[in-house]
Parts: sequence; C-alpha cells; structure tokens
Amino acid sequence: MLYPIDTETREVRDLNGIWDFRLDPEDHGIAAKWFCGPWNSQEIAMPVPASYNDISTEAKVRDHVGPVWYRRTFFCPDAWAAKHVALRFGAAAHAAQVWLNGQMLCSHRGGFLPFEAQVNSLIRFGSEGENVVVVRLDNRLDWTTLPPGELSESSIGVDGKAARRQTYFHDFFNYAGLHRPVRLVVHPVGGIEDIQARVTRAGEEARVAVEVAAARPIFQATLLHADGTIVTTLRGAKQAELAVPEPRWWSPGHPYLYSLRVELLGDGGEVVDVYRLPLGLRTVRVEQDRFLLNERPFYFTGFGRHEDSDLRGKGADDVVDQRDANLLKWIGANSIRTSHYPCSEEFLRLADREGIAVIGECPAVGLFKFEEQENPTTPIFCDERAGEKLRQHHLDTVRDMINRDRNHACILMWSLGNETATHEAAGVAHFTGVAQLARALDPTRPITIVECNYPRYSKIGHLVDVIAVNRYFGWYLETGDLAAIAGKLGAELEEWRRRWPKPFLLSEYGADTIPGLHKLPAVMFSEEFQVEYVKACNDVLDRCPYVVGEHVWAFTDFATKQGITRIDGNRKGVFTRQRQPKAVAHYLRRRWHTLATKHSQFSPNSNPTPPQHEDLASIHPNGSASERLPSASR
Repeated sequence: MLYPIDTETREVRDLNGIWDFRLDPEDHGIAAKWFCGPWNSQEIAMPVPASYNDISTEAKVRDHVGPVWYRRTFFCPDAWAAKHVALRFGAAAHAAQVWLNGQMLCSHRGGFLPFEAQVNSLIRFGSEGENVVVVRLDNRLDWTTLPPGELSESSIGVDGKAARRQTYFHDFFNYAGLHRPVRLVVHPVGGIEDIQARVTRAGEEARVAVEVAAARPIFQATLLHADGTIVTTLRGAKQAELAVPEPRWWSPGHPYLYSLRVELLGDGGEVVDVYRLPLGLRTVRVEQDRFLLNERPFYFTGFGRHEDSDLRGKGADDVVDQRDANLLKWIGANSIRTSHYPCSEEFLRLADREGIAVIGECPAVGLFKFEEQENPTTPIFCDERAGEKLRQHHLDTVRDMINRDRNHACILMWSLGNETATHEAAGVAHFTGVAQLARALDPTRPITIVECNYPRYSKIGHLVDVIAVNRYFGWYLETGDLAAIAGKLGAELEEWRRRWPKPFLLSEYGADTIPGLHKLPAVMFSEEFQVEYVKACNDVLDRCPYVVGEHVWAFTDFATKQGITRIDGNRKGVFTRQRQPKAVAHYLRRRWHTLATKHSQFSPNSNPTPPQHEDLASIHPNGSASERLPSASR
C-alpha cells in the first residue's frame, strides 16, 4: 500500500483535528443508527489522531471496554468527481466499521495497519453538499485478535449493572482510538496502485527491480540523486530493472536517500500518474554468525520502542517522533524494534531519512505462559485459544505489514512475534506457516521470532535467521542479584549457541527505575541499579562473538494496565515518558559512541559525512571492522 503523498497528479487532504465522539457501553449504536442522522448532545470533542483514553478526565472513558463512535463532516470539490477518491485510515484500534453518508463503506480488523476504501459512489461533490463520515471502533480483545485477550462480565458495576471486563496478556496499556492520520487520497482513475522496489547487489553495482501495479502496464522509472540530478531512467511494462553504477549505499551512519520517480504512461506516451518513492539502496543478509548490511557486519545497538506518550497514548505525533529520533542519535543507538506491533508509516519515513535501522514486528504478543514451558497444561495454541481464526488473522497481519513496509530501507529484519509459546507443537505448526508466508512475500530480509522460552524448550530455531531472546536475570529471575547475571546469562547464551548456531540478538534486558531514586550501594528501582544491571549484561555480550546486537528494554517508560508490579506504568525506560534521560542513558551513550567510533575516522558529535564503509554498520564490539569483513571484501 502506497503512502499518501502530493504529486503533479495526486492530492492528499487531512481529516485530522477535532471529531465528535461518544461511548457505546450498551452496544446499541448500530441498532439506533448512529451512523446516519444527527447526534444528540451526548457527544464530546475528540482529537484525531490520538488514543481517546487519556483525553478525558473520567475513568469511564479511560477504562471503557467495547464500542466507541467518531463522526465528522467534510466537503469535496467538483474537480474530484472525475478522479479516484479514497478514504484512508492510518490505524484504528482494534476493529473498525466505517459509514459514509449513512451507507456502509468498509470494515477492518487489526489496530496497527492502514486500510482504505474508494468513496466515489457514496461521496457528494461540490454543491451536492457536505459529507458525513462515521466510524465505530471496538477495543475488545479475544482469541481471534492480535494481541489476544479474554472478556468477562462482572456483577459489580458503578450503576448496578453488569460491567464488562477485559483481560489481556501483554504488558502495555490497551489504548484505542483513531491512532494515525485519516486522509482523503485523490489520484487519476486507473492510476498507480502499488510499487515494489527490490535492491540487489551485482559486484560494486546496485540493481533496483521495480514492479508497478496499475490498470495500465507501461511506466517510466527514473532514479534521482538527493539533489535532483538523474542517475538512470528506464521504461518497462509492469516491471523493469535499473542499474545503478557507483551507488551510495544507505546505512545508519550514512542514510543517503535517492528518489524513485514512477510515471504511468498512457497509450500515446503521455503521463497519466506520478508517484515519488524515497529509496535507500542497501542489502541485508545473514551469513553464519554474522548479520551483514551492505556486506559489512552490523551490530544492533538500541531499544525496543513503544508508541506511547503523555495524553496522546498511541496516537501518532510528529513532534514525539522527531524527539525520539534526536534522542536515538544523541545516545548513539543505530536501531529500534517496533515493540510489539508495526509502528506508524510516518516514523518509518523518518527512520529512512535519519538513519535508524528498524526491526519491524507484528502484534503477536501475549501468547505465552512462562511457567508452562516444560509441561504445558493449558496450551496457548489450541482450538479454544489461539486456533484457526487467530492463525488466519496472524497471516493477514504479516501480509499487510510486509506489503506496507517492504520499500523502507530502514527495515532490516521482520519479527513475526514476541514471547510466544514456541515450545508447543501446535505453536511450531502455527509459526511454520507464518514464516513461510513472510519469506514468500519478502525473500530479501531475514526473519526472527522473539523468544522468552529457555533454549532447551524452544522448537522454532530452524524457522528463523537470527535467534532473538528477551531475558531478565537479576530482575524477574534471580531478583536483585547482579552477580548472578554473568553466570546465568553467559550459560544460557552458550546453550542457545549449541542448539541453534545462528546470530544472537539480546532483544530485551532491563530494570524498572524510578527517576531521581538514588541508592548506594545500588538497590532495585534506583538509577544506580539500572546502570549496574545493563552494564553486567553488556559485559556478557562482549565476550560472545556470535552476538549481533543489544536492545535495552525499553526506550522510554510507558503505560500499562494497573498492577502491583507496575508503578504508573513500566519504568524500564532509559528515558522517562517525557523523553528525559535517566543515569543509564549517559552510560549507554559512552558505550555506543565508543563502539561507533572505535574504528572510524569521524567524530559522532560533528555529523560529517562518514567515509564509505566506516560507519555504524561496520562496528562490532568483539573485533575490529577489518577482522569481521567477509574475505571477498577485505
């Protein structure tokens, strides 16, 4: 799915701003036909994009379980009547039904990916009058959704009525709402529907295979430098391959972006439609125990990152995204994992531009019981829980995620799940199908499934290219014992290595920390403990040459459901929820900038253009860049 942009032939209009909003606790909005006719005075104002939970001052809004409704009006000019007009939602959590002018337009399941529908047959143009769009959202989670959950009814309600209760198994707040931009997208009838650009390497030359989906087969593809000068151009029928001599390769240390201009041509050679795709040229693959970016060993430094901020919840916000990108550069991180769902398209476009590598993750989280690895008595993957309906939804989500994000240079790997029951035979069958689909859709990127199992119980190592594990020795395990980390974590890494000799990423490790709490000697929840905890884990990683990265959990503090183990949310952030550093941020900054400059000729603070092949992609803490080069590149 193409990201909506303005070009010579395309137009985008935001429908963001203040919408009418109302709760539907009795779930009678459809029967009452709230999708047509005026609403009464029960509605309140609600900003879009945003989660609705934290905007109000009332608990009944924050904790609402069930449907809510959004409504707004807009006008369309007469000039659009001869064009293809679509209504596009960047993300709507978790299930959406959309009406336009009182008629059902479309529906969608899944809260983290976009959907759109053509509106020409229902829309009013010009003097025909205003248009009314109404959206019903439902935040309920069950065993057919990702993430999953369970619903129950309680006899104790505020008004004496039965109260609906939501149980979910993931450790982040179940924010809901129109989380990402709502837009009208206008382009010529029969115009470009989709573009796929795959980059490969042929010696020192780059090749870009371009495939265009459109009603007309003939197009012209032109690759341009950042300054607008033409590199190469070629005509094709549905597909073409561009050769790029002396390419400028994209990497976190050197995020160079070309522009791929695709022009759809009419029968007479005239330009019918134009789309411009930012394109970074890079290759990625796994070889033995190395993760290679542009044929150079790459070592991931960074975080798991939630979309979570004050007031907005999971609502997209350019200000927050840019602050996060600046903090990542300040601390010397080169990458993030989109924990635990696909992040916004806006952030991925920013990551392409700013040079942030991304592991794109689908929302298969909460499918695990830690205490039942050896002898599961209540299996997750069964007909009563994660059965065929959830499997189909998982497949659909992976398909939509890859189709949306496959052209982003920043995405180096796909994660197909986080902390799932990979010890169950049915879980292996489930993920075998998911992995096969991911490889068929995108053979250019490695895949992983983030583990919480111990290596002796995991059964899916053969499906992945990189072993990624979340582990918390010294926190949830061997609680408070920093001295235990070296032995416990070191032994487990060796066990993973013996069972699955593949590259290893420590995808989560961290300690909850209250900003301003200081203790000497260090104790849990103090800033000193967080520093010592992270350092102890890093000392283990530095002794293991097959480790290809370290992602601290988490980038910032974030909201969770209420519980006695959470103090106003999860406090494992290296930065506060307000994007300010804790003490551990300064330790990591020293470490990661040292790694980035150990074998480089440029300063991390001066932001010059780095020499080719001497950037963040070429550094590994266990050896120099030259020591870890493939023999053909030495």
